[in-house]
Amino acid sequence: MYAGKHAEQKDGQVRKIVGLVVMAAAFFLLVQALRIFVFQGYLIPSGSMEETLMIGDRVIAEKVTYHFRDVEPGDIVIFEDPNIPRRILVKRCVAVGGQTVDLKDGQLFVDGVAQNEPYTLGKQSVPLVRTSVDVSYPYFVPEGTIWVMGDNRTNSQDARYFGPINLTSVYGRALMIYWPLEHVHVFE
Repeated sequence: MYAGKHAEQKDGQVRKIVGLVVMAAAFFLLVQALRIFVFQGYLIPSGSMEETLMIGDRVIAEKVTYHFRDVEPGDIVIFEDPNIPRRILVKRCVAVGGQTVDLKDGQLFVDGVAQNEPYTLGKQSVPLVRTSVDVSYPYFVPEGTIWVMGDNRTNSQDARYFGPINLTSVYGRALMIYWPLEHVHVFE
């Protein structure tokens, strides 16, 4: 009788261990699925979006919104660098396909209307001297693409440098800064 009770206890312990392993694996798979399909964190490596996003800030991007609506001007988007595969960039969408972008007298114009951009802190929006593609203004943004620019207009390689971004390369929309704590901010 003692041997049977000992075997039952051993079987119960094995079931508990197997149950814990299965729960841990399910939790790991759930976290990975959320990261792949819903949310992902990104580190800001450069000053191209200052003062909105500072070097070292960590942002959470959500990947669901653009399945239900199009990218809109003002959205801070996460996308693949068109010049360096697998490199991720974060910039602000300032125009979408079908709109015309112009840079005149240090000001951004979209469809002939001067844009109010307080996040640039008055920094000039001028064409870049060195670019990887030929961009001339006014520039018509093709359908299926967006025009992105860094908020720090004097220190950003953006669409002025590499041209419009294909919507297929957009991973998601910046939702919030979550680190460091003194920078925590939720974007609208």
